[in-house]
Amino acid sequence: MVFLTATFVIALAGIRIISTADRLADRTGLGEAVFGGVLLGASTSLSGIVTSLTAASAGMASLAVSNAVGGIAAQTAFLVFADLIYKRVNLEHAAADANNMLMAAMLVLLMMLPLAANFAPEIAIFGVHPVSVLLFAVYFFGTRAAIQLRDRPMWNPRQTDDTREDDPDEEEAQIHSLPVMIAIFVGLSLVLAACGYAIAESGAVISNNLGISQTVVGGLLTAVATSLPELVTTLAAVRRGALQLAVGGIIGGNTFDVLFLSLSDIAYRDGSIYHAMTQADALMLVGASVITTILLMGLILRERRGIGFEGLGILAAYIGLIAIQVSIG
Repeated sequence: MVFLTATFVIALAGIRIISTADRLADRTGLGEAVFGGVLLGASTSLSGIVTSLTAASAGMASLAVSNAVGGIAAQTAFLVFADLIYKRVNLEHAAADANNMLMAAMLVLLMMLPLAANFAPEIAIFGVHPVSVLLFAVYFFGTRAAIQLRDRPMWNPRQTDDTREDDPDEEEAQIHSLPVMIAIFVGLSLVLAACGYAIAESGAVISNNLGISQTVVGGLLTAVATSLPELVTTLAAVRRGALQLAVGGIIGGNTFDVLFLSLSDIAYRDGSIYHAMTQADALMLVGASVITTILLMGLILRERRGIGFEGLGILAAYIGLIAIQVSIG
């Protein structure tokens, strides 16, 4: 009951936060891609961060890792559903933006670092692996580069009749004062975080009572539940026509999901969490990297019609990843 209630609240809060995010993107001048990739991605990821931190502090390393990485795979698959409801043209074509491609490339790099740490000799300074610090350094470098790219672009995607540009809606952006919009945004983010804690606690109970592995519970249950804000906000953004915000919110949320691992490594007190990962957890990282790479290829090639090769590829890879995880678990 707790799990279902928290999941329901996450869905409602996700619907409400997207309109505020769209207005803030216009009001602050950051644009949909940057705001979605950084601030919206952070807020919708709070429930997942709390879930992973709670699991790691309780010594459940596999649940913490699989929740974070499983969320990346699930959230990217959500873009395919968004593509289906945006029937005018392929979503990756219409939402062409250099910032989204940059953030997707950074995401692949971020996911490779924990995988490398898992295969490298075990190193921990005060129980924290150096890769945890490196993840934050790479993220802040990538975020700074994204803002610079927004202000001083070196190239832009080719504009077509089907490209939807990020045109600020000045009138709607003035509905509330800036402090009020920020307060609403922060309040909804905190609601998502509280629900994440409830989901983590109930997920641990489900794993123990049903005898299901932490990887399966984290990758297929808590990850999907805590990813509902991304699903809701993505679908809502597409319906509002905020396409760059939709794609940027997914990619940005995914980069934050990798940072879960850094925070979880700090919370996990039995050594480095990267060396507590199971083979199934490492496979989840590989699968999420493959799915993100397919998305990046779709953003570059920009097919016009249907869900494109990237939509089919993402769905096939995600279904295959789920099937393997279930067979292992």
